Amino acid sequence: MKRIFWAADSTVQNNDVTTYPQTGIGQVFPMFVKEGVFVLNHARNGRSTKSFMDEGRLDAIDKEIGEGDFLFIQFGHNDEKKEDPTRYTEPFSTYIENLEKYINVARKHGANPVLITPIERRHFDENKKLMKSMHTDYVAGMKKAAEKNNVPLIDLFTMSRAALEKAGEVESRKWHMFFDAGIYENYPDGKDDNTHLRYEGALLYAGLIAKGLRGLGGIYEKLIVDGAEQYWV
Repeated sequence: MKRIFWAADSTVQNNDVTTYPQTGIGQVFPMFVKEGVFVLNHARNGRSTKSFMDEGRLDAIDKEIGEGDFLFIQFGHNDEKKEDPTRYTEPFSTYIENLEKYINVARKHGANPVLITPIERRHFDENKKLMKSMHTDYVAGMKKAAEKNNVPLIDLFTMSRAALEKAGEVESRKWHMFFDAGIYENYPDGKDDNTHLRYEGALLYAGLIAKGLRGLGGIYEKLIVDGAEQYWV
């Protein structure tokens, strides 16, 4: 039995009917793994590397993760919220330091840490061109952490940005909690949401992570079911 533990934010978390149609990447990722691989999704809405630890969520993983398991670490959206000291981290200091704490939890148990850069937000300008990202420094910070600690990294940020640019402003609406997608009669606040995903987007980005794992080869490639490539872009 192989287990994947996932520490992350709302773009990954499991959802229920109260947040439908929002769907997290970790919620659909089991569709991409082989029989005998189990996903334990600890991701929660609104968490950063800091608040996830402060709430004891990394401690919970520490108590359960074991040799040969995997820890997927995917943060950035909430670390960049400077207005909130309970979540904010500085991209080239405290953010990297926090990522190293997650890495160390995995390694002390003989588990395998994997860093995953945050997905890009769906922000297009008035000319329907994808705007400059707010994640850039945190993507760079995570890459520095990966290099410094010799940890494999999946650059979901770059892959998701390429997918958004290829799809364009209109076609990419179906991936997000976008009011014009046609299914939002019961959406709680009726506002367009260019960060959180619906099923189609979660499936797309879970597929891109599977693609990244396949590209890493070795023990990471062996997690992914044959045929997953049909969902890669």
